[in-house]
Amino acid sequence: MASDLSARDIERAKFAFSIYDFEGKDTVDAFDLGSVLRALSLVPTLKTVEKLGGEKKKGQKKFTIEEFLAIYSQAKKDTDVGNFDDFKECLKLYDKSEDGTMIFDELRHILLAMGEKLEMDEVNEIIKDCAVPPDEDGFTRYQVFLDKLKAGPFKEEE
Repeated sequence: MASDLSARDIERAKFAFSIYDFEGKDTVDAFDLGSVLRALSLVPTLKTVEKLGGEKKKGQKKFTIEEFLAIYSQAKKDTDVGNFDDFKECLKLYDKSEDGTMIFDELRHILLAMGEKLEMDEVNEIIKDCAVPPDEDGFTRYQVFLDKLKAGPFKEEE
């Protein structure tokens, strides 16, 4: 086991691991590695998950809890990830009038050019689901975009 993890970290990791042990064989498919790490409040990129041993197809490889704990320990050390506040600050740089708006096409450009490479159809889907259509001057409210993006694909029940 990873010696630099606290007892609480190990307990939480074992619980998250058990949730993704769909077959009850004390293993987790490498395809689900990113999901298990995200369940533990980490935000690894797809590239990071792949570097840690994640697979793009199910059934290629399985991890035991000991292997996962070493991966979890490594993922916790990875500081090359952004968070929500970092993304908000980035968008503020494009808010020239400091009124909570930015040029709609700049938002599209940011999604295409920064961070992990997204395909145009992925960007279009994110824009469609999260962004407010531009006003007559071509501006959109980026806070609304961020709020919808952070909420994820599932609508909260009231």
